[in-house]
This record gives sequence, structure tokens and C-alpha cells, in this order.
Amino acid sequence: MNHSHGTPHRSTHSAHATGPEGTAHHRTGASWGIAAKATAHCLSGCAVGEILGMVVGTALRWGNLPTMVLAIALAFVFGYATTLTALLRAGLALSAAFKVALAADTVSIAVMEVVDNGIIALVPGAMDAHLTDGLFWTSLLGGFVIAFVVTTPVNKWMISRGKGHAVVHAHH
Repeated sequence: MNHSHGTPHRSTHSAHATGPEGTAHHRTGASWGIAAKATAHCLSGCAVGEILGMVVGTALRWGNLPTMVLAIALAFVFGYATTLTALLRAGLALSAAFKVALAADTVSIAVMEVVDNGIIALVPGAMDAHLTDGLFWTSLLGGFVIAFVVTTPVNKWMISRGKGHAVVHAHH
């Protein structure tokens, strides 16, 4: 294929391309693979934060509400941190990287946390399970799986409109 400089759109353009063309690509559509990668990236930070919060709250024998609040707060902190780290490595200043991380991750993390914590709250006995109980871990990990399935289409929709992780990809 001939891709002259005057070609306004390249159909073979990588979804991770940089610059205006890469951003424009995300506005015209997003593949399920790109959406799944964005969701997995976001989920990795969220999972670390949420597991840490659940483990700390459960180990300290906190009640359900303070444990869940800690887990959700840490999910946001670690979720943003995964994106911040990548953006800082790409050379963005901290203030710019923070703004991009907020724009990229807030909706994704919020959806994941609503779904995941909703699953945990709905599983009978999961909120009262201890760290040594299989129910604790299966409900937590099962919630992550369901959150991934629910959040991936949300991320696909956002990326296809130049929002969410499309903002991050413009800086790679």
C-alpha cells in the first residue's frame, strides 16, 4: 500500500500511534483488543489497591464499611499510579501526567469498583469472610473477572470517542 504524506487516514495505522493521527484513529473506532488491554492495565492497579485494602481492613478486623472504603480508595490510588508511572516514563511532567491519568482512568476505575464491590456485597457471607476463607478470595477474584467483562465495553466506547485510555495512547 502506498501511504503518501497527503493521505488523511491510514487504515493500517497502529492503535498505539502517537500524535494527531493516533488520536484521530481512536476517535474513529477502537478494537476489542485495545479496550481489553486498557481494561487489564487499569484493573492491575485497581486489583493491587483493592486487595491491599481488603487484606488490611480484614486483618485489623475493621467493619465492612471502613474496609470497603479503604479498598476503594487504594484501588483509585494504585489505578492512577499505574498510568502515572507510564506517563512519567514517557517524559510528561507530573502535573500533566496527573491530569491525563485522571482523564484516562476515573470512569474505568469507578465502573470496576462499583461492579467488583457490588459482587462482593451480594455474595452471601463474603463481607464477613476472613483472609483464610476461600470465600474471601473467590468472591474478590470473581468480582475482578466480572468487573473486567463489564468495564471492557465501557473502555471501548470511551476510546472510540477519543476519551479514557485514548488520551494516554497519545502520549506513548
